[in-house]
Amino acid sequence: MMPNSVLTIRAGKRALARIQSAGLSAADVEIVPGAAGGPKALGIAGLDRALFGEWLPAAPGVRHLIGSSIGAWRFAAACRSDGMKALDEFARAYTGQSYPRRPSRRFVSQAARDMLAGLFAGREDEILAHPHYRLHVLAVRGRWPLTRDNRFSTPFGFGMAAMANAVGRRHLARFLERTVFRDPRDAPRFLQTQRFDAFRTHAVALDRANLGEALLASASIPLVLEGVTGIPGAPSGIYWDGGIIDYHPHLPYHQAKGLVLYPHFTDRIVPGWLDKPLRWRQARGEWLDNVVLVAPSRDYLAKLPHGKLPDRGDFARFAGDDAGRMKYWRAAISESDRLAEAFLEFARRPDPSRIAPL
Repeated sequence: MMPNSVLTIRAGKRALARIQSAGLSAADVEIVPGAAGGPKALGIAGLDRALFGEWLPAAPGVRHLIGSSIGAWRFAAACRSDGMKALDEFARAYTGQSYPRRPSRRFVSQAARDMLAGLFAGREDEILAHPHYRLHVLAVRGRWPLTRDNRFSTPFGFGMAAMANAVGRRHLARFLERTVFRDPRDAPRFLQTQRFDAFRTHAVALDRANLGEALLASASIPLVLEGVTGIPGAPSGIYWDGGIIDYHPHLPYHQAKGLVLYPHFTDRIVPGWLDKPLRWRQARGEWLDNVVLVAPSRDYLAKLPHGKLPDRGDFARFAGDDAGRMKYWRAAISESDRLAEAFLEFARRPDPSRIAPL
């Protein structure tokens, strides 16, 4: 089976030219973005293991891991000294979630805190001292009317934000600011500036006191989890899921000298969570020039149970049948080893004719 029957590989023009002239080398990779998407991350677990367990370590060097929501959780696991064990623990813990019908936001937030504590508590210094990886966690901070989190202001504020975003993504900046909880040792140049798009960007140094809270905030879906307050070292305010602004992080990657390897759930980059229903709102332009995006192919997805990756809708689809959902998610994790094999084979013998434009 050829890699492209399992993988979709897309590249920007600069990345394609580099592959055509010199192949695809792990030594060329400078940045790895991680998208939000909840359970979809389980569907590319094998690809993560191949990248962080074999391919990237074969060419040691400083790499920036920039993640929002579940992407940040994946990358924090990869930054543990036993990264492969941590990625497996993460997949098991995430698969093992179980909730009563209509759980409160507090209940879901506490479950997330417990999961994060089991994975990372007491290992913060180890994660932030990884010799090669630099972890950067994306979250959002609320502006009026999202400076409070309650039954009225939160749905009202995000309803207004959704309408403003539909008019133009730049209008979302009236409601939210981006916050990057970044590795204090180093960061890509664009993460060191306050503004590179419509959104004001705050930079906060990660440390042992705020890593857990930053990861929680990055995945705190409005109306599902509580907003996170009192994060040590961060500006005061309420923080939510980084995917609201950076659903599939679309950043000025072209400023990097090296390649950007984007292990993704889909071959489409949707800038913000509120852009999902807006089919025309896709990433494009020079920011993608040096990006190589790797995602499951449509053929691969069609052969999975239910014809798709795991997603949050499975909690409702398997309501009252946690065992059935867990079985399905474990099957998707197991199948993802095919993605790993296909990527490693492509990296060994890259065929530019199989790369689609990004």
